[in-house]
Amino acid sequence: MGELSIRTTPIPGLLVVDLPLPGDKRGWFKENWQREKMTALGLPDFGPVQNNISFNDKAGATRGIHAEPWDKFVSVATGRIFGVWVDLRDGPTFGTPYSVEMGPETAVFVPRGVGNGYQTLADDTVYSYLVNDHWNPEAREKYVYLNLADETVDIPWPLPLGEAELSESDRAHPRLADVRPMRPRHTLVLGADGQLGRALRDALPSAEHLSRDQLDIADGVAVQGWDWSAYDVIINAGAYTKVDQAETAPGREAAWLTNAHAVSRLAGMANRHHATLVHLSTDYVFDGSRDLYREDDPFSPLGVYGQSKAAGDIGAAGASRHYIVRTGWVIGEGHNFVRTMTGLAERGVRPQVIDDQHGRLTFTKDLAAAIVHLVTTAAPYGTYNMTSSGPMTTWHDIARETFRLCGRDPDDVTPVSTEEYAEGKQLAPRPLNSVLDLAKIEAAGYSPRDGLEQLRSYVESARASA
Repeated sequence: MGELSIRTTPIPGLLVVDLPLPGDKRGWFKENWQREKMTALGLPDFGPVQNNISFNDKAGATRGIHAEPWDKFVSVATGRIFGVWVDLRDGPTFGTPYSVEMGPETAVFVPRGVGNGYQTLADDTVYSYLVNDHWNPEAREKYVYLNLADETVDIPWPLPLGEAELSESDRAHPRLADVRPMRPRHTLVLGADGQLGRALRDALPSAEHLSRDQLDIADGVAVQGWDWSAYDVIINAGAYTKVDQAETAPGREAAWLTNAHAVSRLAGMANRHHATLVHLSTDYVFDGSRDLYREDDPFSPLGVYGQSKAAGDIGAAGASRHYIVRTGWVIGEGHNFVRTMTGLAERGVRPQVIDDQHGRLTFTKDLAAAIVHLVTTAAPYGTYNMTSSGPMTTWHDIARETFRLCGRDPDDVTPVSTEEYAEGKQLAPRPLNSVLDLAKIEAAGYSPRDGLEQLRSYVESARASA
C-alpha cells in the first residue's frame, strides 16, 4: 500500500503527496488529510477552513488555470485526472509548469499564487480541495488566470483541448505574456514612524511601512476593515510609550487600547490569514527585583504602561505564529535619552542623572536586524530577549560616557537616586533592574553588538547632524 511521502517539484512550494491506500475486497481507505503526519514530513501547516468538491461527469472535462490568493490541498476521491500547475507568482519561476497524473493515491499542496488546472481521464471523477480561506465573490478580483492553451507553457493535455469540455470563461483567459503576476505576500510594518519603525525601513526596504496616521491599530474599525490577506509577516512596532502619562485617566485608557486590546486584534488577524506576528515587548513587564530576566520569568509590572504591555504580550502569544521580542532602553532615530544628553553636553548643562536603574542600551539598527534574523531563519516561535550586549550600566554611566564623547568632563554629570529624582514629580514607577538574558537569541544564531561600542558611533552621528 506504500508509505506516506512528500515530493518536491520545480515550482517552489508545490508539493506532491503520495498517500497510502490500505484496502481489501470491500475497497480502500485513506487518510486524505492528516495534519500531524504531513506537517512532520514538511507540508506547511496551512490551516484549511473550507472543503470543496468538483464532480466531473465525463472524461475530458477540463478546468483552470486559476491561481487564488490562498493555499490549497487537492486530491482525487474517485477517478483519475491529469493535473497541471503553473507558477503565476511574481518572481524568477513565473511561468514554470508542472504536471502529474493523479488518482486517489496522490494529493498536491498548491501554494498561494500557483495556477491550478486539470483534465479528467475517467468518467465520474470527483476532485476535492481544501483551502485556507473562505471563498467570497469579492475574492475573484484577486485571482490570476492563464489560458489552458498557452503556447509558451505548452501543456501536454492527454485529450486535445479542441475535443475537451471547457467553459467559455476558461477559453477566454489571457496568454502568459498578458498575465499580471500575483504579488507574493509580503511584510507589513506598523508604527513605521517610531524609532524602531525607522530602522525597519532600512532593514526591510521592500516591506510595506505604515505610520499611525495611515493605520491606527487602536482603531478597531480600521483594523477590521484592513485587507490583511496580502501579508505573511506583521511587525507591530507601534505602542503607547508615555510611561508617566499612562498613570492618568486618559493615558491609562490609551495605553490599554494600543498596548493590549489592539495587539489581541492583530493576533486574531494573523491567525485568520496564516501570518507571523512580530510584537515588541519591554523590560517594564517586570518589577526589577531580579538580577537577570529570562524570557519565561513571570510578569510583575509596576505601573500602567508595564501592565498594558504585559497584557499585550499575552495577546500576541495567541497568534499561532509569533515572535515576541522583549527589549529596553531603546536608542534610535528620534527623541531618546542619548540625544538629550548629547544636547545638554553641547549646551554646557550639568545634569543630574539617575544612578540606581540598571540595564543595557538597545540600538534600533541592532534590534531591527535581530527581528529580520528571527523571521528569515524561521527560528522557533516564542519570546526572545533582545538588547545590546556588553556590561550592565546605569543611566548615569551612559550620561557620563556621552559627555566624555562630546568632550565634556564626565564629572559634570551628578548621580541621583530614583527616589531623589522623583521628589515633587508625578512619575510612574520604573524597574530598578532591566538586564535581560540574551542566551536564547544568541542560541538562535543572532549575536547582539556591544552597546558601549555602538554608543560611540551614535554620539558622533548625533553631533554631526545637530
